[in-house]
Amino acid sequence: MRQFAEIEDLSDLVREALGARFRPVAVERLRGGSKKGVYRVHVEGPGGTGTGTGTGTGTGPTSVIVYRWADTENFWPATATERPGTNAGDPFAAASGLVPFLAAQRRLEGVGVRVPRVLLADGSRPGGADVAVVEDVAGGSLEALFGSDPARAANALAELATMLQIMHGQQNVSYGQVHLLERGGTAPGVSCEQVVTDRALADLAQAAGRDDRIASAACALEDRLRELAGRVAPRTRYGLIHGELGPDHVLVDADGLPVLIDIEGLMFFDVEWEHVFLRIRFDDRYEALSRPGLDPARLDLYRLAMRLSLVAGPLRLLDGDFPDRSAMRQIAEYNTHAALALLA
Repeated sequence: MRQFAEIEDLSDLVREALGARFRPVAVERLRGGSKKGVYRVHVEGPGGTGTGTGTGTGTGPTSVIVYRWADTENFWPATATERPGTNAGDPFAAASGLVPFLAAQRRLEGVGVRVPRVLLADGSRPGGADVAVVEDVAGGSLEALFGSDPARAANALAELATMLQIMHGQQNVSYGQVHLLERGGTAPGVSCEQVVTDRALADLAQAAGRDDRIASAACALEDRLRELAGRVAPRTRYGLIHGELGPDHVLVDADGLPVLIDIEGLMFFDVEWEHVFLRIRFDDRYEALSRPGLDPARLDLYRLAMRLSLVAGPLRLLDGDFPDRSAMRQIAEYNTHAALALLA
């Protein structure tokens, strides 16, 4: 049975981050994470009573967020975390832990993109867990604001479009995850489109082994992938992308500004990959984030590859004990229909 962190496990960490005047009084593990534990720790001390989130009206916060990277927090089955043929340098290898988190934090802060402030980071905790204590952004997610406060959400969406323009405008001659490139490493493969095609073929094989509809169309899907890949022209410069930027990975602070979270997979890559994901996740609101000049051939290839990823990934996750199983099945089902529709 999985053992998650309790308040006694996090109290010393939070006091170290905030100071001895703050006393943790409650902790809740937030839903949604599959690779790390995300905990909201409520505190009493200067500026707050421990019953709210974010910054109190006095001199300190009423809560903080603790990220905890540990084997017990990772719901991906050990045999299904990576696709066949991937390695630690692959742009789509699992990015988890303090090293990729801090590298992404530095890079984004360096270009003026808002991320939660890091109050403490420690990769030497007992039991081998990496931990970080970060600001608890008080405004909730952009996804929630779409329903509760459409006007505030629209303003944040416009700010997000500007933020993405800044990110995607950062150029690099190599592609790969930021923490890898920062250490002088190189990603495998000869191009983004080749990496995506190989990944999509592996996803197709794994999805076909789990879903009869994908299995029946596997030959046609493979032919379509190879046809679309053959249309893509070479490219030698790459933009900075989040990689999984949905409205649930955007918080909104007290000033109405978007704050990016789940940033460990930050990488230099074709920005078309980001825009395919943005279109899927933001749906009718995507137009506010769109930009001219995207390569249609890359968009076509990445659209099919993304759908296959969103079938295979949730099905792999369901091989383990991920708790929100209904949501994963719904994602896989929706994207199965979407992938097959692209053959029409």
